[in-house]
Amino acid sequence: MSGTLYLIPTPLGGDTLSDILPADVIAIAQELTHFIVEAPKTARAHLKLFGTPHELRSLWMQELNEHSKDSELANLLEPLLAGHDVGLMSEAGCPGVADPGANLVRLAHRQGIRVQPLVGPSSILLALMGSGANGQKFRFNGYLPTSDTERIAAIRALETSSHKEKQAELFIETPYRNKALFEALLATARPGTLLTVACNLSLPDQYLQSHRISDWQRQPAPDLHKKPTVFVLFA
Repeated sequence: MSGTLYLIPTPLGGDTLSDILPADVIAIAQELTHFIVEAPKTARAHLKLFGTPHELRSLWMQELNEHSKDSELANLLEPLLAGHDVGLMSEAGCPGVADPGANLVRLAHRQGIRVQPLVGPSSILLALMGSGANGQKFRFNGYLPTSDTERIAAIRALETSSHKEKQAELFIETPYRNKALFEALLATARPGTLLTVACNLSLPDQYLQSHRISDWQRQPAPDLHKKPTVFVLFA
């Protein structure tokens, strides 16, 4: 029989598991000796935090990131087909959500391998939960364009879609470009549109505020520099 592919969530930052991951998720991570990870250095730090009893250097660990080719995925499943349980870990948050692990999960299903997602934090869902936007209908759009012209066009398109479909539009940015995106949102979106800024979610310095564009324009801008942030637009 093949092993189980466990989708193991990781903390969104910080160095504590308190109130972040259930005990049974940590226990499963402690048992595993085979892992597919987005970044080995981060994964080893998380496993050390989990309290794995195994020597970190002895673990079978292979990378799966945005540079991985689809032709390489089959090799990653070989331990599973040989009967080993394998943990799939993202850099932060939930594997397969805004994460390159989705292609591997799809292939695992095709190969008849059991897939077991485990409970843990997702910055996307946490931002949506805390936004006050429509949690019944929403869309995650990933990264917006970086050029000014294309970014403005994307913001207007998302705002139009949100108004027409009555849905929340979620997106992210590379942390060092958060300020530019925030300023573009305030300059482009309509005054009555709701904008949520969710930064460093689940961490001690979490910032989560939801205001109309006109209200954001009247107050000091939050410090988002180099901080993982999810933006929610709801027209």
